[in-house]
Amino acid sequence: MRLHASIPAAILACLLTAPVAFASNGEDTKLNLGSADDTAKSAAANSASTGGNLVRTIVGLAVVLGVIYGLHWVLKQVKHSKDNSDAGESLETIASLSLGTNRSLHLVRVGGEIVLLGAAEHQITPIRRYSETEAHALGLLDSPAMTLSDLELESERPQGFINILRAKTAVR
Repeated sequence: MRLHASIPAAILACLLTAPVAFASNGEDTKLNLGSADDTAKSAAANSASTGGNLVRTIVGLAVVLGVIYGLHWVLKQVKHSKDNSDAGESLETIASLSLGTNRSLHLVRVGGEIVLLGAAEHQITPIRRYSETEAHALGLLDSPAMTLSDLELESERPQGFINILRAKTAVR
């Protein structure tokens, strides 16, 4: 637990509980100007009530610190539960290309197929779907093991995501 993060909250709690602790300052008690014996009894009563106020303030501070720590723990648990909820194993971003402000292309694996998505400010549009083998043949995905014939074909094919898109969309 970060102790330095709860110090301002503890100071604030002390400032908020201080008026309650000092509220019974004796204004409502009757003034007894009796004998010295009575004066000693009233002094003892005042010191006992001051000690009680001090104990009440410390207990109140402990309760406030406990509530702050409890809220910190609950919020941390909520954050961890949201972080652990992944999209799943069947959804994976393969590549992403920014085209400008609030516009981009994303190549996403959804189950057994690859989807090229165009993302704008207010919409996401599927542009093209590829099968797993078609994506490997086009070079969109890294193939696990390349043979000599694959290397020869690769030299003829455009390299990289941007060049593949240019080859598919450029007018010749």
